[in-house]
Amino acid sequence: MGGYRIAVLVPCYNEAVAVARVVRDFRAALPAATVFVYDNNSTDDTIAVARAAGAEVFREARQGKGFVVRRMFTDIEADIYVLVDGDATYDAPSAPRLIARLIGDRCDMVVGTRVEEAKAAYRAGHRAGNRLLTGFVANVFGRSFTDMLSGYRVFSRRFVKSFPLLSAGFEIETELTVHALELGLTVAEIETPYYARPEGSLSKLSTWSDGFRILWTILQLYRSERPLRFFGAFGVALALAAIGFAVPVFVTFAETGLVPRLPTAILSTGLMLAAFLSFSVGLILDTVSRGRREMKLLAYLAHRAPGEERRRNPHA
Repeated sequence: MGGYRIAVLVPCYNEAVAVARVVRDFRAALPAATVFVYDNNSTDDTIAVARAAGAEVFREARQGKGFVVRRMFTDIEADIYVLVDGDATYDAPSAPRLIARLIGDRCDMVVGTRVEEAKAAYRAGHRAGNRLLTGFVANVFGRSFTDMLSGYRVFSRRFVKSFPLLSAGFEIETELTVHALELGLTVAEIETPYYARPEGSLSKLSTWSDGFRILWTILQLYRSERPLRFFGAFGVALALAAIGFAVPVFVTFAETGLVPRLPTAILSTGLMLAAFLSFSVGLILDTVSRGRREMKLLAYLAHRAPGEERRRNPHA
């Protein structure tokens, strides 16, 4: 891999059955890489198994995949980062292809799009939820990935070190996707095999609860990144309601010169004021959002693209 420092990041929670296979497979696929396993309060032998397989093992006490990834991104120094789950469902031999695409196209994130190798690999509810959320993100942010919730990703250093991670749990994939789309970063997708979990390994993902958390994360990101649209939609709804209540009042006033529906008139006035307030909030927050986006871009541009150091210093 041209002398790049490559770190394989494996967040784990009770993956003693699968983690040794993950570590061995990625060490074989990327001999020059260092495999880091971060344990998240496992109650089984995940730590001992991962260490015996040759990984560098650390702990993260705060429960949740988002906290683990945040700790990994903060602690580990590398040129290229490979993020993969510890359940042995992702294809390690595909890693060199993902990295080659990252370097060749100077991407900041390459997503391993899952292609099922077995019917048991992907539960129907997870598949439908992934499609629904992917379509929602495409409608909100203009474009998306084929497999937005894939846990198999390769990142440049400048992506990792400029990413303001806020999620605590499985919403992390959504936040990674939206960050890349919002800043217009160079990204790519490559199809990779996706396998069923080894026998005895159980999924930690809940179709409904984690699905709703991911959807809530998308709505929060939409509110923070597209405030004018978000609050503008509420403003339009309130304005339409105000007009609907006001029309009968104006009709009665035109016919009789009286306003017998005073409470309705007050309600209509209040709704219209709320509509203007919502528009005003959206405009103010849109300015704030633009400033935040500029700060993110400045943090991102402070780091060089993969290979740039070697182009400037061929002997590095």
